[in-house]
Amino acid sequence: MPYDQALDVSSFKEVIDFQNTRISVGVYSYNGAPRKLQVTRENQIDGQWSFTKLGRMSKEEAQGVVPIMIKAIEAM
Repeated sequence: MPYDQALDVSSFKEVIDFQNTRISVGVYSYNGAPRKLQVTRENQIDGQWSFTKLGRMSKEEAQGVVPIMIKAIEAM
């Protein structure tokens, strides 16, 4: 069964910006399944946001993202 975006329900989402990158923290449930935490990164290239692997975070990024992750977990 292919992925159907209409079945992917978001119950929490917050984005934090850092210069040319932003990190999103969200809580999603697909097709009624248990909620899961998702952390993604987007980089700004030539004015357009492009999804990329999160990989490693700087100390500044981690300090900004951890409090949001705590809020997301509480929303689960």
